[in-house]
Amino acid sequence: MAAAGKAARVFFALALLVAAGIARAELAGPVVAVLDGDTIDVLIDRQPVRVRLAQIDAPEKRQAFGTRARQALASMVFQQSVKVADAGRDRYGRVLGTVFVSGKNINAAMVEQGMAWVYRQYAKDQALFALENEAHKYRRGLWVDANPVAPWEFRRPKSVTIN
Repeated sequence: MAAAGKAARVFFALALLVAAGIARAELAGPVVAVLDGDTIDVLIDRQPVRVRLAQIDAPEKRQAFGTRARQALASMVFQQSVKVADAGRDRYGRVLGTVFVSGKNINAAMVEQGMAWVYRQYAKDQALFALENEAHKYRRGLWVDANPVAPWEFRRPKSVTIN
């Protein structure tokens, strides 16, 4: 009887692992829109799915290099078939993921080109930090500016001073 109970527990644990794998599945489809330097729409089952590139943060649209970051991302993914390694959802309901085109990691490419920062609060891939350091060292993309402002700082509410 103990062997049957153990087998049932093992089966249940394997079922949970399979279910977790399904929950974090890989999405695939063509990119139908590039919203900014770190957000795209991927067509899945005839429906656009908003994908936020995980672990990176590109300049905002109204920020220096915001337009260039969007253009750089578009040149790599727009109307291309992509695979997205789903890493869950953000607080806005967007899919968080690492985007690949023909096996190339687009999240890493954005950092390597100096078109995005490593999003320190959420980064897990240490290789991204090395790519960012190299882009900074060789003044690629946004690193050409003497004092680039990280997007999370740009988004922070500005304090008002009263004289």
